[in-house]
Amino acid sequence: MKKITTIAAAFLLFATASFAQDWNWDKAHSQLNFSITHLGINDISGSFGSVTAKLTSAKDDFSDATVELNADVNSINTGNEQRNNHLKSPDFFDAAQFGTLSFKSTSFKKVGAKSYKLTGDLTLHGVTKTVTLDVVYNGTITNPQSQKPTAGFKVTGSIKRTDFGIAPSFPSAALSDDVKLVANAEVVKG
Repeated sequence: MKKITTIAAAFLLFATASFAQDWNWDKAHSQLNFSITHLGINDISGSFGSVTAKLTSAKDDFSDATVELNADVNSINTGNEQRNNHLKSPDFFDAAQFGTLSFKSTSFKKVGAKSYKLTGDLTLHGVTKTVTLDVVYNGTITNPQSQKPTAGFKVTGSIKRTDFGIAPSFPSAALSDDVKLVANAEVVKG
C-alpha cells in the first residue's frame, strides 16, 4: 500500500509539473514604472526600458504562479537625460556596480476574484528585501494577431529607497523615502 501511495504522489507531482506553462513578458505592451515625490510637492516618474519577466503557472487562475523579473538599471528613463545619468551614478542606483534589479516570487496568493498578493525577494542596489505587492488580474484573451493566449496584470506597491541603500544622504524633504512601483504587464503563453 505504501508503494502505491508513493507512486501516486510521484505521479501527481509529475503531472502538476508537466502542465505548468510559462508566460513571458511582452516587451512591446508592458512597462515597469516607478515614481517618487520631489520636494514634497511633485511626483517624478520613470521606467526601466529593458525588462525580462516570466510567470509560470499550471492553473488557469494563476493561483499557483511563480514570477521572476529582471530589469537593466542602465535602461532607466525619466524623460530627462541629466536626471537619468544622475540616477545611474553612485549617488543613487550605482548602475556600474549594481546593474540589475531582480525580483523572484515566494508566494502568489489569491485574495479576491481577480486580486492577488505577490510576495517575493527584491534585489536592488545589492540589497535583497522581501516585499509584498498588490496584483490585479485583468483577464486572458487570445491575441488576434499572434493567436497566442495573452494575460494582463497590474502590479502596484511601494518600497523605501533607504531600505535598499539608495540615496541615503538625500533628506526625505527633498526626495521622498517612499517609492511607488507600478507594472502594467502583458504576458504571452509559450
